[in-house]
Amino acid sequence: MSKKFNFFKEAIKNYKTSGTVAPSSKFLANKMLREINFLDAKVIVELGPGNGAITNSILNNIQPNTILICFEINDAFYKELKKIKHPQLIVLKASAETMLKEIKKLGYSEASYIVSSLPLTIIPKEISHKILSESYKILKNKGLFIQYQYSLTYYKKLKGVFGKDIKLSFEPLNFPPAFIYNCIKNSILAASKPNCSS
Repeated sequence: MSKKFNFFKEAIKNYKTSGTVAPSSKFLANKMLREINFLDAKVIVELGPGNGAITNSILNNIQPNTILICFEINDAFYKELKKIKHPQLIVLKASAETMLKEIKKLGYSEASYIVSSLPLTIIPKEISHKILSESYKILKNKGLFIQYQYSLTYYKKLKGVFGKDIKLSFEPLNFPPAFIYNCIKNSILAASKPNCSS
């Protein structure tokens, strides 16, 4: 009860960065992760993990040679994530805008998967553009960017970055119900520079 209350209190206080009032359900977490091949994932990046609802699901599935890097700017959520004691988890109090620099500082050059719970529709446009650009750059070819949103309004912008390689699904057993975008990076077909302007 207290964890849910704390999440609600923190989410309301920082709605412009959290974009939700409730943690992700296990049903949403499962659907978000079902396209991940955990056997070959070397680096998984999570953006906006909040209190770790999806983080814990990832950690329950990763292989011993996989690293999970989480980006969380909210102080309270960052402290909650730091309580998760797992040798393959790295929690950074840094903006997703800087993920390329931060991941290179850790000695990694690319990510196999990016799992994002960021509220892209309410984040300032210039920041969301930068996050998508950074995500595209750091993903390996055929890597997957997984994003959930509560509407379909962001489909066009994601298409501007990833082209037509986007698979859409829906999870009703979440509050609110959520759409999940699975965006594949195809460096052969996609433009050399992501187009986020539309």
